[in-house]
Amino acid sequence: MSRPETGSSPRLSVVLSFRNEAEVIPELLRRLERAVSALEGGYELIFVNDASDDGSLDLLAHAARTDTHLIVITMSRRFGPAECALAGLAHARGQAVVLMDADLQDPPELIPTLVDRWQQGADVVYTVRTARRGEPALKTWLTGAAYRAVRAVASVDVPVDAGDFRLMSRRVVDELLRLPERTPYLRGLVAWVGFRQVPVHYERQPRFAGRTHFPLLASANPWRTFLSGLTSFSSAPLVALLPLGLGVTAVTLLATTVVLLSPRWRAAMPLTALVGAGLAALVGLQLAALGLIGAYLGRIYDDVRGRPRYIIDSILGADHHPPGPRPPVA
Repeated sequence: MSRPETGSSPRLSVVLSFRNEAEVIPELLRRLERAVSALEGGYELIFVNDASDDGSLDLLAHAARTDTHLIVITMSRRFGPAECALAGLAHARGQAVVLMDADLQDPPELIPTLVDRWQQGADVVYTVRTARRGEPALKTWLTGAAYRAVRAVASVDVPVDAGDFRLMSRRVVDELLRLPERTPYLRGLVAWVGFRQVPVHYERQPRFAGRTHFPLLASANPWRTFLSGLTSFSSAPLVALLPLGLGVTAVTLLATTVVLLSPRWRAAMPLTALVGAGLAALVGLQLAALGLIGAYLGRIYDDVRGRPRYIIDSILGADHHPPGPRPPVA
C-alpha cells in the first residue's frame, strides 16, 4: 500500500475521533481496510486521538509504520468528539469525507454504499438508525425524544435518529470548516449547510469491545450534546419562557381567586398552602429560565473569547500530507 504521490489527493478520506479504544482498533483497522481498499481513487484513514491513555496511540503508531494510508492526529488534551472531528476534517484531502465513530457501532461495510450515493449526485449521505442494538431501552427512548425535541425547535431540518456517521462532499466539508462556532453541533451544522442530502438506513450494532464513553446517567456528554443541539439553531426555547411564565402566573391567580370566593374550597385548601404552592412553581420556573438563559449566554461567551476550538500535539504519518482548509480564527 502506498500513499498517492505528493501533491495528489485521495478520492476518499475517513475521519474517526476516538478515546481509549485499544480493544477495538485492531479489528477496526482490518474492517476499514477491507471496506475501502476496493474503492477507486485512493483513500486515507485519519484517526484523531482525544488524549487516550490506554495504549490506543501505540497501536496506531505501530500500524502507521507499514500502512501509508494511515494518519494519526493527537490532540494536546481532551477536547471532545466534535472538536476532534473538526480537526480530522481540516486535515482531510478527499473529494469525499466519511465521518464515523471508532467503536464499530457504525459498520465500515456501509462505506461503499455511502460512496455510491455520493457518486449518484448527493453532497451529504447521512445514516439513519432503524435499530440501536445493545443499548438499554431507556437510553434508546430518551435519545429518540432528544432528537425530536431538537428538530422541533430547530430552524433547519435536522434528521431524526441520524448520528454523525455520514459522507460529505468536498464542498460541504469546506463550508463546514468556514463556520466559526466554538461549540459545534455537527449534525445540525451539516443540515444547515444544505446542498443535496439523502439518507441511508441501517441497524446500529453493539460495541465490538470496551465500554461506552457516553453513558446516560454517569456522563455529562449526552446531556451536553442535547443542550448544544437545542440552543444551536433556534431561540424558540427562550421565547417559550414568556408564555410559560404567563401561564403559570395565570393559573396561580385563578386558583387563588377560586379559593377566596368559594367557602368550600377555602375549607379544603387553606390560602397559605395555595400561595406556597404557587410561589414554589414560580421559583422553579424562574430557575429553569435562568439555566436556559445561561446556556445561551455560555455559547455567546465561548464565541466572544475567540479561543481555537482545538490544539494539535502531533501528527503521525503526515510527511507528505498538507492540511486541508483551516477553520477561521475570530
